[in-house]
Amino acid sequence: MQTVKFIKPITEISSITADLIIVRPWQESDRPFLRTLFLHARREAWPWLDGADWQLEDFDSATLNEQIWVAIGEGHRLGFASLYTHDNFLHHLFVDPQYQGLGVGSVLLDYVHQTFTSTGSLKCLVKNERAVAFYQRHGWQKEGTGDSPEGEYYLMHYRLP
Repeated sequence: MQTVKFIKPITEISSITADLIIVRPWQESDRPFLRTLFLHARREAWPWLDGADWQLEDFDSATLNEQIWVAIGEGHRLGFASLYTHDNFLHHLFVDPQYQGLGVGSVLLDYVHQTFTSTGSLKCLVKNERAVAFYQRHGWQKEGTGDSPEGEYYLMHYRLP
């Protein structure tokens, strides 16, 4: 597999400086970090939900049969994206909360856009206003709504330029 490099000007990430974020396919050695990130980032992004029953192993079932990419900056795992490549469906995009707002999500999303072979889609919880705004800034359009166990969501599409 090939490592893809994205140069993204980021002035500071916590206590480190990063000029380069690498997006690469996930490796089994990433599992402990991604499990922890998935658990904690959901709790932070979805505070209106009761996450008491969420477990580290939820990551395993939530990403089963998905392609997963990991963002790395100066040797630190910063976030991940997972999708069903055959459907161009972005299922998860999470950035470690301490690195949010620094461009990591944008780099991951740009990479995801490059993998699409046709219109991309995702579901974003309506109450997750920050994520909805993030996707809209990156060209995603609301196409409809639906209900899930986590609440009402927007079905969003990204059309290739």
